[in-house]
Amino acid sequence: MSRTLQLAEQLISRPSVTPDDAGCQQILGERLARLGFRLESIESSPADFRVTNLWAVRPGAAEPQATRTVAFAGHTDVVPTGPLEQWSSHPFTPTHRGGKLYGRGACDMKTSLAAFVVAIEDFLAATPDPRLTLALLLTSDEEGPALDGTVVVCNTLAARGERIDYCIVGEPTAVERCGDMIKNGRRGTMSGKLTVKGVQGHIAYPHLAKNPVHAFAPALAELVAINAAGGWDAASNAYFQPTSWQISNIHAGTGASNVIPGAAVIDFNFRFSTESTPESLQARVQAVLDAHGLDYTLAWTIGGLPFLTTPGELVGAVQGAIRDETGIETELSTSGGTSDARFIAKICKQVVELGPVNASIHKIDEHIAVAEIEQLKNIYKRTLDRLETLLGV
Repeated sequence: MSRTLQLAEQLISRPSVTPDDAGCQQILGERLARLGFRLESIESSPADFRVTNLWAVRPGAAEPQATRTVAFAGHTDVVPTGPLEQWSSHPFTPTHRGGKLYGRGACDMKTSLAAFVVAIEDFLAATPDPRLTLALLLTSDEEGPALDGTVVVCNTLAARGERIDYCIVGEPTAVERCGDMIKNGRRGTMSGKLTVKGVQGHIAYPHLAKNPVHAFAPALAELVAINAAGGWDAASNAYFQPTSWQISNIHAGTGASNVIPGAAVIDFNFRFSTESTPESLQARVQAVLDAHGLDYTLAWTIGGLPFLTTPGELVGAVQGAIRDETGIETELSTSGGTSDARFIAKICKQVVELGPVNASIHKIDEHIAVAEIEQLKNIYKRTLDRLETLLGV
């Protein structure tokens, strides 16, 4: 059994459902400490939602101004298991069947964490005095509210003036086999709660009431038309799909069939590219609502801003590492939901996500192909080799 597989199994056996780290960071920290890493716990969570964050750093041999910091980032928490009786084996008992490792977190993302640490061990064994500064950022609040995890660490580093030059987030990004896709960006997410006001009344006397659903319908048609035409963005973008606006809920009425509702509540969400800003999208929506003369209130929640890492040093190093290890020419993508990379991108200009095949994440019988575990570790190690070579040029 490889060291990477052994460590992955050790982590999977810990029931670290958000926000409980269940000792995972201690396991990883002990191995990093033996390699000369300085360990720091950065926490600000409330007592009733105890989040554990670890920032581990090993300074490079170069002068501070000459070195570059490369960080691996990830989360030790996992989503709840769901009904235990539906699992083929216990979710926190690592189990092998048909060449696959089963367990909660096998894909998302304890195997990535194991691969991070063993890749660092192998890199330092081959390059004991690297120019690179190595770092690891771990949290137990990624699958939950994400209020006390990576964002807190990033804010702390920013306040201290500490920089990260390159960051690899171990989110599961592959589609069919390890290395076939990496994320070099993610769309932003912003939600709105719109309340259109009307006047409640008897449905037989519509002249004495004002139906907010009817009032909103023309504005809805215009918003849908903008969305269908891909018209939210100022320009097209080679890396992102057009910004998307989608309604998730519409609620109005008392439940009675003879009452005109007094208000309609519409929940919607934007997934937006770097060609748009929260301010531009908010202004566009409000202009449509105002043009239709609606009486409304609108509350906005920004879940995360978009980020993009264009091809350069980090993307090139990862692409080359994947090619050397697997023979695959990886696909760059910005698809999918949000991740903690949205926080890291505020303090690091080059961020990519690279991890296992994502087909079974959050599912019953989550699993990963055993053969791909060592591949992933080797890709991480080869990436470090390439970034170290860049410093010597």
